[in-house]
Amino acid sequence: MEKDLINKRILITGGAGFIGSNLCEYFLQKKNRVVCLDNFSTGKKENIESFLDNELFTLIEGDIRDYDICLMACNDIDYVFHEAALGSVPRSINDPISTTDVNISGFVKMLYAAKEKGVKRFIYAASSSTYGDHTALPKVEDKIGKPLSPYAITKYVNELYAENFSKLFGLETIGLRYFNVFGRRQDPNGAYAAVIPLFVKQLMKHQSPRINGDGEFSRDFTYIDNVIFVNECAAVTTKAVIFSITCPKETHLAEVFNIAFGERTSLNNLVQYLKNNLSRFDPKISSIKPIHCDIREGDIPHSLASIKKAQEILGYYPKYSVKEELEIACEWYWNNL
Repeated sequence: MEKDLINKRILITGGAGFIGSNLCEYFLQKKNRVVCLDNFSTGKKENIESFLDNELFTLIEGDIRDYDICLMACNDIDYVFHEAALGSVPRSINDPISTTDVNISGFVKMLYAAKEKGVKRFIYAASSSTYGDHTALPKVEDKIGKPLSPYAITKYVNELYAENFSKLFGLETIGLRYFNVFGRRQDPNGAYAAVIPLFVKQLMKHQSPRINGDGEFSRDFTYIDNVIFVNECAAVTTKAVIFSITCPKETHLAEVFNIAFGERTSLNNLVQYLKNNLSRFDPKISSIKPIHCDIREGDIPHSLASIKKAQEILGYYPKYSVKEELEIACEWYWNNL
């Protein structure tokens, strides 16, 4: 089995976004031909600016809701890494129509285009929000509850479509259920910024981070380099390896894996870690106290992943812990905000 993806033809949808641009950078370094498809609704051109002169890099500015664009992007492609989506639970509550249109209609068009163009494997960003109101911890892939937001519904529907396309058309699909990914290039701005870059920005401006609830809600935060690593694992792991562990009689490949560090961090502890790291650059930050607000609608109280399945099948052993990598992330934000 190959251990690395080298000299392949790769499409990364949402390639100008946080995770997508990091995947572009990584696979370009490994001499792959990388096509980035992005409409820049949430992605940023500055995230991919350094790649534009690379002869191995191609940018397609387009929307995954345009099937012709999807077909063009999938031309002569070996692997699709589908990161394009409208993220954020609050955004989906405020605008469920756009979230559904992009995350479901766009997803299906990309799936079908990949099938039509003979793509070898379709690896897509799934979400821990799929677990919904299922309260048991840690979260295990085959035990989910009812989704708590339109966003969560769309990500679950993605999994259903991926499995269906695998059965109907033989398209190999692997969904990676991300748990609160953080790291370089994660946007701290906008109404739907993720919690870590948002808290960092507030602290750097000497503003009090606004915590929803008492701060004891917890998340399984996952560093970006763990996510990059497992995306490559998902591409190179053979069907034989997967089937030998999951179902020896199976003929279609459609699997979903939790991608996390496997450790729970409360929001109160997160703020303290960020204060400790940022106060190295500005001692005044250490005295800033958070403000506690109402619990946000659609929020899951606690999130903790079992990563046993990804370990056994994909060989995913996360190397980067939350406390260690928050230090690196804080330094990146300090130098780039």
